[in-house]
Amino acid sequence: MTEPIYSPGLEGVVAGETAISTIADGLRYRGYSIEDLAKHACFEEVAYLILHGELPTESQLSEFRGRLAQYAPVDAELLDILLRIPTSTPLMDFLRTGTSALAHWDAEAADVSHDAQVRKAERLLAKLPTILAAHFRLRHSEKPVAPDPALSFAANVLWMLQEKVPSKTFERAMDVSLTLYAEHEFNASTFTSRVITSTISDLHSAVTGAIGALKGPLHGGANERVMAVLEEVGSPDNAEQWVRNALANKVRIMGFGHRVYKTGDPRAVYLKTLCRELAVESGGEDLEKTADVIETIVVGEKGLPPNLDWPSARLYHYMGLEVDLYTPLFVLSRVVGWSAHVIEQSDNNRLIRPRSRYTGPGPRDWVALDQR
Repeated sequence: MTEPIYSPGLEGVVAGETAISTIADGLRYRGYSIEDLAKHACFEEVAYLILHGELPTESQLSEFRGRLAQYAPVDAELLDILLRIPTSTPLMDFLRTGTSALAHWDAEAADVSHDAQVRKAERLLAKLPTILAAHFRLRHSEKPVAPDPALSFAANVLWMLQEKVPSKTFERAMDVSLTLYAEHEFNASTFTSRVITSTISDLHSAVTGAIGALKGPLHGGANERVMAVLEEVGSPDNAEQWVRNALANKVRIMGFGHRVYKTGDPRAVYLKTLCRELAVESGGEDLEKTADVIETIVVGEKGLPPNLDWPSARLYHYMGLEVDLYTPLFVLSRVVGWSAHVIEQSDNNRLIRPRSRYTGPGPRDWVALDQR
């Protein structure tokens, strides 16, 4: 019997097929480059593309926006239950619980047919910003803000969090960040969602599990730790000495390197330009200079280019968003990719059940209790 190939962390292992995205040539969603989508499309168009397979026509986009606006409000009874969760609860934990709870108010929760899955995905996409913003505002002793159907998805996220209609620059920056975070092939959280779906479980369960995977600092939680690095450095004058000390002491600097992108994350390249624009508008030029010094040295000394978390943390900081919102904002976007993978897995399902390499004791004889 041939010994199965073992690859720690499944690195380099092809675990399935997908038509949703590829990272083989940069990053493409359904064939469209992330650069073209970030430059020309709005997040709603990207969400429609990922969920439905094609870019929407004008009428399809209008109808999609209408459905999102219709679904965005949350049932008062459910909202009352969710807002009883202690305000000290971490936002990712709240979103995990909230996603699970939303299933109880979704009449199609158990229906795993293709069309029902798409409808559930749209409802989840629309409602997650509403519950996140409500919980966040209560933490600050502020009343929840209702979604505004006249605003774009990106503007509504900022509106419900800050009760302030964002500037066009901030709205565009949020929109692009949502686009860049929407989908990324078989990453840890997406693979989690597909494993759960492969048991013929439901979409809400799969997304709840994906949120649990995304929470970890080696996945979505990395962008929060990026901001901690920048705050510790403090100023451009401290940056070079700080980063050289960190490298000498083999301290891992979050926001650099990627399991798949060895020569650079195309999403980080695109977002860096937006960071510079927002830094000027918000007075964050010093922070941007600090980041540039760190990036130059890490790339030059270690050959590790920045990943998406490096610029996205600064982008959200310039918008006045608190650090513990960074990973939850990732969820508001990635729920589109997770849902598309759930639907794809469900449409052509095979139970995901890999093998393991056993490292325990060899065969042993039974020893009676009184002889141990």
